[in-house]
Amino acid sequence: MKVIAAYLLAVLGGNTSPSANDLKNILGSVGADAEDDKIELLLSEVKGKDITELIASGREKLASVPSGGGAAIAVAASAGGGGGGAAPAADEPKKEEKVEEKEESDDDMGFSLFD
Repeated sequence: MKVIAAYLLAVLGGNTSPSANDLKNILGSVGADAEDDKIELLLSEVKGKDITELIASGREKLASVPSGGGAAIAVAASAGGGGGGAAPAADEPKKEEKVEEKEESDDDMGFSLFD
């Protein structure tokens, strides 16, 4: 992920085709190490491709990936299906509890960060 992030930063900075050395410089500036094989793999995969098209195609692929939540509801519905018409329990309206905020003087223990 950090190699991809470095590539995207280079492209956002105006370098339409960053080199392996460019990515190493970006990663080195924040103290991160990168393996040469990962950098070369990324550069070979994106060579000659437009980054906006790559992002758009990736977004389309991610749209088809299940993100959870729906499967648990389907399992619960199918498990309760043999019950013979039992009505689901009505959700009770949740009560909003008002949380009282502490005064700032209680939190700073008598001194301020900027004094």
